[in-house]
Order: sequence, then C-alpha cells, then structure tokens
Amino acid sequence: MAPIDVFAHVLPPDFYARMLKIEPEIPKRYAFFNNPTLSDMANRRACWDGKTRQVISFVNALPEDYVGADEAAKLCWEGNEELIAMRRADADMFEATVLLVPMNNMDEAVRIVNEQVCGNDDVVGVQIFTRALGLSIADERFRPLFSALAKADVPAWLHPVFDLRKPDNNIVFSWEYELTQAMMQMVQAGLLQEFSDLKVICHHAGGMVPFFAGRVDRILPSDQAADMRKFYVDTAILGNPKALDLAADYYGVDHVLFGTDAPLGIPPAGATKEILAAIDSMIVSDSDKDAILFGNYQRIIG
Repeated sequence: MAPIDVFAHVLPPDFYARMLKIEPEIPKRYAFFNNPTLSDMANRRACWDGKTRQVISFVNALPEDYVGADEAAKLCWEGNEELIAMRRADADMFEATVLLVPMNNMDEAVRIVNEQVCGNDDVVGVQIFTRALGLSIADERFRPLFSALAKADVPAWLHPVFDLRKPDNNIVFSWEYELTQAMMQMVQAGLLQEFSDLKVICHHAGGMVPFFAGRVDRILPSDQAADMRKFYVDTAILGNPKALDLAADYYGVDHVLFGTDAPLGIPPAGATKEILAAIDSMIVSDSDKDAILFGNYQRIIG
C-alpha cells in the first residue's frame, strides 16, 4: 500500500493571482510562497517519488486577513473548486483535498462544510489555523464551525500561523509554540468535551505537547490532560525518529499519521524521503508503521 501524506500543500494559481491583486506583498512577507512546486504541477510531478499520495491543502494565504466576509467566502469557495480540479487532474499523485473556510463568515464556513465537503469524494476535511481575525481558534465566535464539523463527521486539519502581536516570530520555534497553545486553548474551551466526535489533525507532531507530557499531566486538570491526547498528529518534523517515538507514545500509534509538509521544509520538494526514513527507524512494530503510513488515515477518513 502506498504511503498517504496527510499534510501536503499547494497554492492554486488562479486563487493566488486573485490574492496578489488584493495584497501584492504576500511573497515578500512569506518567502516559502515562492517555491515553484506549490503552483507548477509539472514541476511537482518531476519531484514526486512516484508512490506517495498526497492530501493537499492551501498554504496560509487566508482571505479573511485581507477582505470582508462576502469576498472572503467567494475567494474560499472558488479557490476550493480550483483545488478540487487540481486533485482530479493529478489523481495518481493527489489522494484528496482539504478545503479552506472563511473565518470571518461563519454562515458561509458552515455552508462549505455542508455543501462543498460533504458528499464530495475528492474532499476529506477543512483546514483551520491556530489564530483567526487576531483571535484564538478556540474563540466562542468560531464554535458554529466546530459544531458543523462534528455533526458532519468532517475532520479539521490544524495548521499554525504567527501571532502578529509578537515581534520575534520565527519559522523554527514560533509555529510550534502557536500550535501547542492553540491545542491547549481548544481543550480549555471545552471543545473536545462539547463536540466529542470532533477529529482534529495537528501539524508538526503536535508541537511541544509530547515533550512536555509530564507538565501537561501534572498541571492541567485530569479531564483536560486526557483531552490533550484526543488530537491526531502528523509526522512533519523533518525526520527525528526519537521525537516521533515520543509522539506515538503520548498520543498512541493510532493517532499518528504520515505527513511531510511537502513541498516545504527541504528544497526542492520537501522531506518525504527523510520522514519515511525516520518512520522506518521508529521503535514501533511494522504493523504500527503501516498504520502510520496509511492505515490510520484510511480508518479516520473511512
């Protein structure tokens, strides 16, 4: 069975062109937007290993950061349709898509879940980010989206973004801190209690959480500490089998999914080879490795 990479990114070219008209400075602010394999699928295919099937999601050019509610909804809907078309055009390379939702328009975000995700075999979930509109993703105003996701049994892919209030953001540590904080905020807001069927797949092996498991278990109330283990996580930490073993020990192997952050991390097209080697070096059984590489995804997505 081919590995299924649950966290790979693309930048649909028409969507990106529309975003650049709104904010031409995006590629100067975020250097990784200039990676050609995000938008050029011929380039992407030339770098592909020929076997790994990628679940593709947007890089973080988020419409709600730049435009109002109605325009953000339109950009998300049309961008999602373009993403789905990209998947269909390269179906041997792309397993499925994860869609974007406008966080400044909850009615339309819920409509995307119910109409653009549900019943579409090309789509397996939606992507959310650790902060939206300057607020924690756990803020009360975003609850309708979590309710819709839980009711429809649609997983959320949680990706970090910078907290723009801070002057020292960096790509090495800041995103992992933001991811960790968002996970705790979701737990403390009671989201995993209220929506017990909610599935959240966290990028970068769950950030700092596995390393600080002792602090989690001794400082948080016992019910919140238990909820921290309900998240699913990917393997996108650029290798490091000992850290992956730590994540598998904390969350359980059944909550760890192969993910690489392709084509980002290691030029030109990501760390697929390095992360596959790291999984092969983990101390778990061969059947557990198969679960991480494809089995857990198949079980969660159904």
